[in-house]
Amino acid sequence: QAPLVESGGGSVQAGGSLTLFCETPRTYVWESECLGWFRQVPGKDREGVASLSDTGFKNYADSVKGRATISKDKTKKILSLIIENVNAEDTGIYYCAADRWASNNDCAQLSGATFHYWGQGVQVTVSS
Repeated sequence: QAPLVESGGGSVQAGGSLTLFCETPRTYVWESECLGWFRQVPGKDREGVASLSDTGFKNYADSVKGRATISKDKTKKILSLIIENVNAEDTGIYYCAADRWASNNDCAQLSGATFHYWGQGVQVTVSS
């Protein structure tokens, strides 16, 4: 089983909002220094979307800045991503990721190389 499990994907109308969730049964993954969301479209490189450090620092890709919110529910142990006013460019497979050792700076870089734990991904399709 993948260390992280995403849910909430599917079809979203352009202009609407999407909400994704990420859970893990493994405490050491949940307590990671850095949690993040990535997405990938066939034929393109994986793109970092948002990250959340253990100290609460959040960073977003320019493509979603002002439209996205990453948050963590410590009680339910769920990581969430909300993107509002979605468009066709938000279509892709979204992955949840975590790393136990990343510094705040590394976490903010939104580089896939930083993250050691990954989910299997969930498809999001924005339709017009």
